[in-house]
Amino acid sequence: MNVFIIGVGLIGGSLALDIQKEFTSATVYGIDQNTDHLQKALDLGIIHKKTTNADLINADIVIIAIPVDVSLKVIPEVLDQVSDTCLVLDVGSTKEEICEIIKKHPKRRNFLATHPIAGTEFSGPNAALTGLYKGKTNIICEVEKTAFKLQEKALDIFSKLGMRIRYMDPKSHDKHIAYVSHLSHISSFMLGKTVIEKEKNERDIFDMAGSGFASTVRLAKSSPAMWAPIFQQNKENVIETLEEYIQNLENFKALLEQDNFSAVYAEMENTNHIKQILSGIQEVKLL
Repeated sequence: MNVFIIGVGLIGGSLALDIQKEFTSATVYGIDQNTDHLQKALDLGIIHKKTTNADLINADIVIIAIPVDVSLKVIPEVLDQVSDTCLVLDVGSTKEEICEIIKKHPKRRNFLATHPIAGTEFSGPNAALTGLYKGKTNIICEVEKTAFKLQEKALDIFSKLGMRIRYMDPKSHDKHIAYVSHLSHISSFMLGKTVIEKEKNERDIFDMAGSGFASTVRLAKSSPAMWAPIFQQNKENVIETLEEYIQNLENFKALLEQDNFSAVYAEMENTNHIKQILSGIQEVKLL
């Protein structure tokens, strides 16, 4: 099985490592515009060989793990070049625009739109790690538009990598992911920005930052090259979530100004319900 990974950073590189582990006969090829990343992926054993788009005709599977704005151009080009039996899938964080742009492509049946909900705040080949996807949810959009045999091929890979499958239409995916992922990243970036601007002495940040601050601002270390295009593609949903988030912040601020600390307590107590929601998610992932 010839597996081509376009984009050998955290997401693509981690997929490459897990595929090598579970499919020992697979040969993993890497394609990346960053030649240093490509060489590093080869040196680290993330890929077996470097290659280019010219060899895509030999691919059995192509995994596209690049920023979503670049994917809009690359996915149709890849579909133009692959064989009729090749599975092409992307793993980007937005789905509606990508599904729209390839909906009339002659090889639409070769494409599967997926979004594994996995990652870290790090990027590049050095960030790739085995087991990243075990127990994680993989959202698949418009599965009915993919050839059945290629669906089976993809599901076999996802199953062996330990992923849970959830089916969703692209519009719903982008709306929900704006709340549970995109808003989290914006909040983290802006918290980091606020602290950096206020605390000019970096030593003060280092000395006083506890684990709460570190965990909350962790996502601010994420790659802007990846996240700015995500916010652009999902602009309407992101703005909607921000409006609701800002309103909650304004309401909380008003309670403080009014010395209404019983209401502050009630707000936090009601939000504690998130513990039950998240513990339920963890239990499902452990099954």
